[in-house]
Amino acid sequence: MPTFTALTTLPGETAAQALAEALEALEPLGVGVFEIEDGSGLWEVGGYFDASPDSVQLALLAAAHGARDFAVSELPEIDWVAKVRRELAPVEAGRFFVHGSHDADKVPAGRVALLIEAAMAFGTGHHGTTQGCLLALERLLAAGVEKARVADIGCGTAVLAMAAARVWPAAAVVASDIDPVAVEVAEANLGVNGLGGRVDCVVAAGCAHPRLEGPFDLVLANILMGPLIELAPDIAARLAPGGHAVLSGLLTTQAEAVLAAYCAAGLVPETREDLGEWATLVLRRPG
Repeated sequence: MPTFTALTTLPGETAAQALAEALEALEPLGVGVFEIEDGSGLWEVGGYFDASPDSVQLALLAAAHGARDFAVSELPEIDWVAKVRRELAPVEAGRFFVHGSHDADKVPAGRVALLIEAAMAFGTGHHGTTQGCLLALERLLAAGVEKARVADIGCGTAVLAMAAARVWPAAAVVASDIDPVAVEVAEANLGVNGLGGRVDCVVAAGCAHPRLEGPFDLVLANILMGPLIELAPDIAARLAPGGHAVLSGLLTTQAEAVLAAYCAAGLVPETREDLGEWATLVLRRPG
């Protein structure tokens, strides 16, 4: 069955959500709203259809909501999961080896293996932000740092929480996400990695959950610039003296703004890792 996409962009989340709601009148298979992570303030709104959508109705919707004209495309009928499995190579970041089940026989000896299936919608470990966070963990481990309490805020597939649970087997680890589906995915990943019961997974917006009260020796937050800046006081307050925050989900052009917010909250910068256009920051609470 053919699938058609209709995509447009417009400034501001409120306007994008309003357009997405109006797009439902065309009876799409689904609608998505995403922030474009380039600092432009633009949001993408997309509809998915089983037949080519009416171009006049799309033009009227775009004009009424101040959006660009919709670009309509027909998607080729491809088994995307099979394609990704063929093309998604394992990721190596220090001692960590992130792979799908199709590459389980390629794990080098002595590596910390983390199994994340290609079918997962987010957080397969191939993004520069996830790699940056894993490399930050590698540096902490190389320095002989021990962590007893760890929080992964906005955990997605929980690849970072799993990495922490593997390398600090006695640590208490909690993983949270605002999306209940992400928390379900995290729990499933923990199970297939033999870590069921090792990480406490909770649904939470930011740090708003009793399990996230701290203090933590390490907080991992691979999210976006806006939420990171908003959460700076909360994350800083939940760090134990000497504790570290590993922050990513940032373009290199956004790193200074996030760094300033956490320095204002009392943290001290330690390292920065740039991988392509993405940055990862490591800060420490004095003490």
